[in-house]
This record gives sequence, C-alpha cells and structure tokens, in this order.
Amino acid sequence: MTVMLSLDSVTAGYGESIVLRNVDFHVDAGEVVALLGPNGAGKTTLLKTATGFVKARTGTVSVQGRDLTGAAAHRFVRHGVCHLPEGRGIFPSLSVKENLTIYARGTSFDDALDRVTELFPIIGERLGQNAGSLSGGEQQMLALSRVSIAQPKVVLVDEASMGLAPLIVDRIYDVLRAFAREGMALVVVEQYVQKALDLAERVYILNRGTVIHEGSSSDLGANEIYERYLGIEA
Repeated sequence: MTVMLSLDSVTAGYGESIVLRNVDFHVDAGEVVALLGPNGAGKTTLLKTATGFVKARTGTVSVQGRDLTGAAAHRFVRHGVCHLPEGRGIFPSLSVKENLTIYARGTSFDDALDRVTELFPIIGERLGQNAGSLSGGEQQMLALSRVSIAQPKVVLVDEASMGLAPLIVDRIYDVLRAFAREGMALVVVEQYVQKALDLAERVYILNRGTVIHEGSSSDLGANEIYERYLGIEA
C-alpha cells in the first residue's frame, strides 16, 4: 500500500508552546483514518502541520515519500494535499460562483460545476448567493466542492459535521465515502466518535499532543473510546 502522507517523530507548536510531541502518523492511498481526542489534544495542529500551515520543529513531514518538512502550504497543495479546516474554509464575502471559480483554477468552470452539482445539486441553485449567507450545511457542501473539483490525493477534514443537522451529516459522510472509493486518502477529525469509526479503517487517538492509541477502528467501540481514552462517561 502506498503511504500518501506521513509524520515521523514530529514535534510542533506555536511560539514557545509545544503542542505535538514526537508524533508518528500516516495514511495510505484510499484509506480513511480517524483522528480523535479531547479538546486541546492537538488534532487541529496535527492537520495544520501536515499541510504546511504550522512548521514541524523536529521530525519529517512527507507526501508520497517526498520530504516537505518546512515547505509552504501551497507546495502541499501542489503535491495533492487538500485541507478543509474547521469552520468550512470558504470565502464568505464572495458568491458561490466566485468560490467555485477559485477552486476551478486550471480547469473548465463548466466541467467543475458539473462535478459539483452531481454531488450537491443545491449548490448549482445558489451560484449568485454570497457564500456567507448559505446555511451551515450548504457551506460545508461548498467547502467539499473543492475536493470534487481538484481531485486531490490526500484530504484532511476538520470537524465536517460541526453544527449540522443529522441528515446533512449523513450526506456529508456519504460524500466522504465516495472520495475514498475514488482512491483519495482521508484524515477525518470528528466530534461524533461513532460516525468516525464507521467511516474509518484505522484510528489514532491523540492526547496532550501525543499519540496514545493507533489501530483498527474495529478494535474499539465508541463507548470505550469515550470512557478509556477521552475520560468521558458514555
């Protein structure tokens, strides 16, 4: 199996603060990995370090075996890495069409729109609307449209379900499964533990910046994760 993204003995943080400590992490082609942990565990920092927004202080960050440690975020994008941050990651002051035009740089807008509306027909009905005025679910669909258009090799998704109705969450997860079937490697940070376990083949659990568990998602149930690793009564 081809390793698409890996962090090897990575330490990273902000200013004087160390957030990640000697983290080893990887995701293979076509694999879905869930990244779980309590608030403040370092999950978002791991995603940012894996995409060049935070620089690793020690260790190596590689994409398909290419060492990108210390590289700018745009180089990660160039090598097929797509980061969907918490809070949607759209341009709220621009129209839906303008957002899609930015995503479609280098490809035909009509082709891009066809891909998007096949997944999310509602987006095609909102082209003239400001992205910031969309519902939360529609904003997440617009964010995921970037993946549909760009067809990246690795997708890192931070809290895709945050603030969304259950039916919308189910639709978002159906789309993530479709991306994995197309061969994309997915890393998913998720508050709904069972949703993440149902989607992923493997799970990493992070606590205080350290990986405290790595293994098959079928090895642990949601209740055990809540109680044993997150310190929350299920």
